[in-house]
Amino acid sequence: MSLQVPTPTHTSHVVVVPYPSRGHINPMINLSKLLLSKNSDILITFVVTEEWLPSLSAEPKPDNLRFGAIPNVVPKLGRSGDNFLSVIEAVMTEMEAPLEKLLDQLQPPVTFLIYDAFLFWAAGVGNRRNIPVAAFWTTSTSELWVQYFHIFLQNMHLEKNGEKLIDYIPATSWVRLADIHLLDVQSHPILQWVLKSCQWLRNAQYLLLPSIYELEPQVIDALKSKLTIPIYTIGPNIPYCNKSLYNQSVGDHSYLDWLDCQPCGSVLYISFGSFLSVSTAQMDEIAAALHDSGVRFLWVTRGEKEVISLICGGTGMGMAVAWCDQLRVLSHPAVGGYWTHCGWNSVIEGVFAGVPFLTFPLAMDQSLISKIVVEDWKVGWRVKKDDRLDAFVGRDEIVVLLRKFMHGDAGREIRKRAKELQCLSQKAINKDGSSEINIEAFMKNIVESAVPKEGAKGQEVEIGIQNLN
Repeated sequence: MSLQVPTPTHTSHVVVVPYPSRGHINPMINLSKLLLSKNSDILITFVVTEEWLPSLSAEPKPDNLRFGAIPNVVPKLGRSGDNFLSVIEAVMTEMEAPLEKLLDQLQPPVTFLIYDAFLFWAAGVGNRRNIPVAAFWTTSTSELWVQYFHIFLQNMHLEKNGEKLIDYIPATSWVRLADIHLLDVQSHPILQWVLKSCQWLRNAQYLLLPSIYELEPQVIDALKSKLTIPIYTIGPNIPYCNKSLYNQSVGDHSYLDWLDCQPCGSVLYISFGSFLSVSTAQMDEIAAALHDSGVRFLWVTRGEKEVISLICGGTGMGMAVAWCDQLRVLSHPAVGGYWTHCGWNSVIEGVFAGVPFLTFPLAMDQSLISKIVVEDWKVGWRVKKDDRLDAFVGRDEIVVLLRKFMHGDAGREIRKRAKELQCLSQKAINKDGSSEINIEAFMKNIVESAVPKEGAKGQEVEIGIQNLN
């Protein structure tokens, strides 16, 4: 085990434990940086598996944010979609012991623990050590309502009628059970971990939601009426809080030069996330449709970059890259739309940037998020006729949709609505905004938890560079 540390003194020491994947790490490290921007007297130790340490260490960060590395729990499996369930099982069964060992050796003593709500065992770690714990929910509040109140408390996970319509999510229109993919037979192994996470949620002292109150007010109010612990909406948990650090990001930025040369609102940004992807056949159809449609695009993809460039190359209308500063791209004036898999972090970034969406859910909570974007917020259209994960869309159908979305008058209303949500999200982080007020209140909880022990008042603890083996 290793620990990267600075050498200042601090009174509050917060340990943050994310699920080890990009979609969970990003919002929790953004929260960590935001908390430190509010109070530089606290120290945060951000716990990651060793595979994540090199990339995270290369990113700009405050001096009082350090990384505590624990051994990889899935060294042989890798992170392809084929190993999805095996990776989850390894994380849920093998991370707890090395975290305990790390906590035993951390100095100064830990005074507060923020854990990914999916990692139910982390709540137990904090409880046994008498450390206050805050559960960080990583997706929409509506999804939490589904998992906790429908599946967990009402024991509805054995429901067979997938076409049945339910209306139990406050302020959300009817939802098909078939769109709640935790109820699929294939998802039952994950469902067992979800049920444990719901059970242990009651052992947390605080609940953090990476949402904006004004985006989900009814379901958030309903949640507060049901749970007795303090609940804070602290979104958007995206890298908006420190533009000076944000603009120092490393890597190839040639795509920004390309965007600078494109007309305002003309580029469709495409990203299907960092873990799962669409089938090869569907990828080929999308690439061919982009070529035929004449729509400008910037596509972030992994192994398929060369294939996309080959299919679409030569036109000068598009660019495929392996990585980009997503929020920076979405905020660029040339970008006029976002084709997304509907991961919550990505959707919130799109809302913050004020762009409309094309939704293309791939797994888990993404169908519900797609529904929220299209039907409830009314800031997007579906690429598939519905949110079935196995639906295949042909190139001709995609061509028509792309031209209508990027060039037609039909998209005018969703673009107007997208700008309204952008204003709403930016007000939330301003002085006296809903998220700003909640972050200040939560910070007070953190500071108050660091009451010095008897005889320790006035003492300073110096933190040196350590190697914890």
